[in-house]
Amino acid sequence: MSGPNLGSNARMIGYLDLPSGLSGDMFLSCLVDGGWPVEQLRGTLAGLRIPGEEYSVEAAPVMRGPFRATCVSVKVVKTSHHRHLGQIRAIIGESSLPEAVKSRALAVFHRLAAAEAAVHGIEIEKVHFHEVGAVDAIVDIVGVCAGLAVLGIDRLYASPVPLGHGWIDTAHGRMPLPAPATLQILSAVGAPTRPAPGEGELLTPTGAAMLAELATFTQPQMTLSRIAVGAGQKSFAWPNIARLWLGEETAGGPIVQIETNIDDMNPQLCPVVVERLLAAGARDAWITPVQMKKGRPGVVISALADAAAEQAVVDVLLRETTTLGVRVHPVSRHEAERQIVTVRTPYGDVRVKLKKLDGNVVGATPEFEDCRKLAEERGVPVKQVIEIVGSASADALGRAMAEDVR
Repeated sequence: MSGPNLGSNARMIGYLDLPSGLSGDMFLSCLVDGGWPVEQLRGTLAGLRIPGEEYSVEAAPVMRGPFRATCVSVKVVKTSHHRHLGQIRAIIGESSLPEAVKSRALAVFHRLAAAEAAVHGIEIEKVHFHEVGAVDAIVDIVGVCAGLAVLGIDRLYASPVPLGHGWIDTAHGRMPLPAPATLQILSAVGAPTRPAPGEGELLTPTGAAMLAELATFTQPQMTLSRIAVGAGQKSFAWPNIARLWLGEETAGGPIVQIETNIDDMNPQLCPVVVERLLAAGARDAWITPVQMKKGRPGVVISALADAAAEQAVVDVLLRETTTLGVRVHPVSRHEAERQIVTVRTPYGDVRVKLKKLDGNVVGATPEFEDCRKLAEERGVPVKQVIEIVGSASADALGRAMAEDVR
């Protein structure tokens, strides 16, 4: 059948199963094994200009015990890797990466810097990155944030993480495991942990920061479509792998509405709170202006979330706002069938969300971010791209339905 490329009825999600912890290169290996060609990864990284660095990125199939896996490695030829947070901000900010990728990568680095500052008792801007300022860490973090977007993973979840024990040599000297920065990052988000199968560093600070910033620590309801396996560089007495389960989120599970009234918070924080709620696993989040007691203006901050993500969303409201408590209500919902199709236009491919009732298409909405990206690349108004997509969607869907009838 010609016409649009039919996709799923639900959003794509990923679940990181971490039997042996996580490092930046293991996460990146999972994404490449999950379908992101390493050539595209290299093309993405070409948009980064890192002064004084020469490196290459390689990917190879490997065995880890009985498991076939992909191992991505960064081969550093030349480096000058001691950097401050401001230098990393400049490298990422001046790159040609999409804004959403820049924002997520910078958030991961900020979380790393905050942990180092807390551990060493210094201001965050004075943190001098050593290992995490190296080119391989920058590649890992930027690559992971870009790869999640390329693969269309809307939500990321993670299992409890095993924490190794022993000692490790760092730029700060010999330190006990888990590394102090790793523990600081995990404690900041209340991440669940479990005992490790043996000695060694299983969860690196970079891996911890990416989990804390990008994932929700719960196992979702999902329909599996693929299992990606990423290999770590170290050798242990057990398979050193991370598994990324890819699939569709299963609809119909219990949903809760979480909300709180606030009249004493700086309104500049509101967009940040909404962003953090969505990152914590909320399906939607919004702010409603209200008039509170004594005539004071205030807001109601609300979020919808699966029951499994309830605690993570509650924690964001308690941590990021001035509220002293939140309300949680179970809610029921009725959903139209949804389907994602890819429509070809003169400007490029755009995802379109179809709304169906009784199997019939009753609405179609182009993915705005796709339209905006194409508009920026072609130098045309976003409105013009949306109009072209609407016309192409109608033509393609009409042909598809006609062929189905025949």
